[in-house]
Amino acid sequence: MIPVRCFTCGKVIAGSWEEYKRRTGEGEDPATVLDDLKFVRYCCRRMFLAHVELVDTMAPYQ
Repeated sequence: MIPVRCFTCGKVIAGSWEEYKRRTGEGEDPATVLDDLKFVRYCCRRMFLAHVELVDTMAPYQ
């Protein structure tokens, strides 16, 4: 679960997560994907690059 908005600037980022994940999973360079998705601020880019999916890992413990 990626946050809906960037923690720093407040830009909505969650809507682009699936495309980012799909394209980087296919082997495309993350920097190119973020440029195509129009994420130019480093704070928003950080949200994508540093995100780790923990939902599937933590779900069995609910």
